[in-house]
Amino acid sequence: MDETAYRQIFSEVIERPCTFEKAVLASCVACERAQRIQIAEREAVTCLNASSLSRCTSLHDSLRHSFAFALGKVRNGDAPLPHAQEMRVQCGGLKGLQHVLHGNAEVSNVDALLVSVLQQYGELAQIPYSEVVHAATLCYKGRHG
Repeated sequence: MDETAYRQIFSEVIERPCTFEKAVLASCVACERAQRIQIAEREAVTCLNASSLSRCTSLHDSLRHSFAFALGKVRNGDAPLPHAQEMRVQCGGLKGLQHVLHGNAEVSNVDALLVSVLQQYGELAQIPYSEVVHAATLCYKGRHG
């Protein structure tokens, strides 16, 4: 299947693409709101809840902004990141957040983690992102770490 056909089928089948799809597909995190879907020989992840997706998208944007200096991406913050850097944001960011909040790096449910974050901090802007980025370097090493 060529890329154009894949993209068309993807947009027809996936109503709400999971913000943390790379992390879910890599099995570095799990989420009760995520559903894996096969499209041709590929696997995609959809979010089963619109409000969960909105929270995750906001968190991802904040994590990406917080990781910008560590990734050397101070400028052009909206450009897509290379895969390894996106994995650091997604896997490292979520594991770092889990570590800051609960003292461990095992993210068994991203949605529940965000609910806990909002209960503790009130809003995503209050998360101590510098602590999360520091914890991410301890909790996620990537493929070669």
